[in-house]
Parts: sequence; C-alpha cells; structure tokens
Amino acid sequence: MKYLLIALLAISLTTTAQDEPAGVRFFEGTFRQAMAKAKKENKGIMFDAYTTWCGPCKVLKSKVFPNPELGAYINEHFVSIGVDMEAGEGPALANMYPLEGYPTVFFLDASGKVKKKVLGLPQGGAKELLAIAKSIK
Repeated sequence: MKYLLIALLAISLTTTAQDEPAGVRFFEGTFRQAMAKAKKENKGIMFDAYTTWCGPCKVLKSKVFPNPELGAYINEHFVSIGVDMEAGEGPALANMYPLEGYPTVFFLDASGKVKKKVLGLPQGGAKELLAIAKSIK
C-alpha cells in the first residue's frame, strides 16, 4: 500500500511538471490585451504573425518555440502572442504591421512600436531567434 501511494504521488508530480510547457508561452487573448499585459509587466511583445497553410510557420511552432532556452528568455522579457493573419484580428493587424511573407516574428515595445522584424524561418532555429531577442534594447 505504501508503495502504491509513492507511485501515485510520483505520477502526479510528473504529470504536473509536464503540464507547464518548457518553451515559449503564448498569451491567450487579443492583441490589445497582450499590449496591456506587456505594459503592466514592463515587457516587450513577441508577435508571431502566421497562417494555417504556411509550412515554415508550422516548423517555427513545433521545432523552434518549444526550445527551453528560448522559452526561458522570451517568457521573462516578452509577452508572446501568435495571430493567424487571415482570421479574427489578423487582417487588421496586417494593416498596422505590413508583412512581406510568413512567418514573420515582430519584436515590439509595450506600446506596439516595432523594434525588430524577423521574416521567415530563422535558419539557425531557436539559437538564432534567441540571439535576436537578446539584441533588442
């Protein structure tokens, strides 16, 4: 019985640890709400402009954003939001932040001013995106 309790506790702790993603955590809400959160927390904004049909966008989401080192830095310094540029508020944001292709990752200050724009899938993956994020003042 004692071993059963220990096993259940170990499984419970493992499940809890797996619930929290190691990579970039994306804000669930509107772009305006993300800006308000960034202002309140004195952070910048990382804005992932994507489409559902874009292959490199899917690679960015599945291979780059889950990186623990990238996530640790981005989560500490930025409020991250991903927006499908062909749905919801995406078309209006495309007028505010002109795009040349997908994916485009914008690094913004809390007021929405573009500090850096990364067009396409970074060839260096998470390491390159991390270096770009760290270069923003």
